[in-house]
Amino acid sequence: MKALKVLMLMHADLVPPDDVSKISKEELEPMKTEHDVYETLTASGHTVMKLGVRDELGPIRSAIYHFQPDIAFNLLEEFDGQAVYDQHVVSYLELARLRYTGCNPRGLVLARDKALAKKILHYHRVAAPEFIVYPHGQKRIVRPKRLQFPLFVKSLVEEASLGISQASLVDSDEKLKERVRFIHEKLETDALVERYIEGRELYVGVLGSKRLQVLPVWELCFDKLPEGEPLIATRKAKWDTKYQKKLGITSRRATQLPPGAREKIERMAKRIYRLLSLSGYARIDFRLTDAGDLYFLEANPNPQIAKDEDFAESAAADGMPYDKLLDKILALGMSPDGA
Repeated sequence: MKALKVLMLMHADLVPPDDVSKISKEELEPMKTEHDVYETLTASGHTVMKLGVRDELGPIRSAIYHFQPDIAFNLLEEFDGQAVYDQHVVSYLELARLRYTGCNPRGLVLARDKALAKKILHYHRVAAPEFIVYPHGQKRIVRPKRLQFPLFVKSLVEEASLGISQASLVDSDEKLKERVRFIHEKLETDALVERYIEGRELYVGVLGSKRLQVLPVWELCFDKLPEGEPLIATRKAKWDTKYQKKLGITSRRATQLPPGAREKIERMAKRIYRLLSLSGYARIDFRLTDAGDLYFLEANPNPQIAKDEDFAESAAADGMPYDKLLDKILALGMSPDGA
């Protein structure tokens, strides 16, 4: 594609230096996506301006006025410390008449609220675990009889497995109360409690708005998980390299799926993507039981796209190397109809 002027929006603490040789690998790790995107876009001939955003829209307005970008590459996952505020930044970009990459505000609203997403999909008869939400500040934690143990407790809105650990899986009312209070007090968000689905954890990347491209089904694997231990995508499992080596945690192309399962998963991913009004690119998370039942877990608009993350690796497995993936994301953002 032709060279563009790209305004890269990222959290103020995740702006990579121009010369990464001056910082350690550990310091670079949190900003890996930002670094990979910046380096690849500049190598592809685009003129890129990095902009760190924290809690003000003024810097974005100033950058739009002075830099005159063709498009904003949106890597924000929060605004002013609130995960659900990223949708407002995208709305601001629309009001400024600036094209952007990734998901539209409507899709962000629907997907970020995991309970709302499940309610919409339940209406359309998409299978998902039964759940209940305990609002932040609610003191009385009572489990409805319809929800049977084991149960899984997580934040209603946070991403990247924030607040998820082995303790998130509870098997008693006392543990349920403790974990809900943990979410309320530590993350200061509502708590989502859902029936735990035993099975394989599958991730499906989707690109597009009208014409959708589904990437190969990816799986989170625990090759050294002790027998009887539940497979949980905890924060340590996703981000702690030592813990990953200990349990043999990898994500790779799903193999030995039951007959017809791959086609069913791909159809369901596209259906969910459309029902939640997603656009740009997103990852849909599922659980597949031994009996072959498929359950929707959550949708992740604008997922991590570092070179070694699930989304980019599944795109590469589909014949789309990293630079071509970023070109595709830019092209979708530049398209008038989001094709």
